[in-house]
Amino acid sequence: MSAEVTDEQIQALAATARPYSLAQLRWGPKRHQDGADAIELEHQRRMVSLRADGVIAILCPVVSENLAGVAILTEPPEQAEQTMAADPCVRAGMMTCEVLPCLGFPGDSLPG
Repeated sequence: MSAEVTDEQIQALAATARPYSLAQLRWGPKRHQDGADAIELEHQRRMVSLRADGVIAILCPVVSENLAGVAILTEPPEQAEQTMAADPCVRAGMMTCEVLPCLGFPGDSLPG
């Protein structure tokens, strides 16, 4: 760590925290079922659409045999669970989804 951070800076940042929902998508038992490519394409289309609509603030596909991706949603956890339960890959058993409440700091972003 190179930056010195004061207690006041920590408190000031903490005061800006807002609630979000973190969705963890994991590959499920039916990942390689017949028609999986078409189902996954619809999943991708839906996730990008939710991002464009502002429902997903950050979208991160993961290159892994277990974890398919994570997304930070602007909805409360109960609504995010419903949103993710309607996902084509989740409905088809290709992915499972766990939604966790989390806090984030408005203005944070991934570097360009």
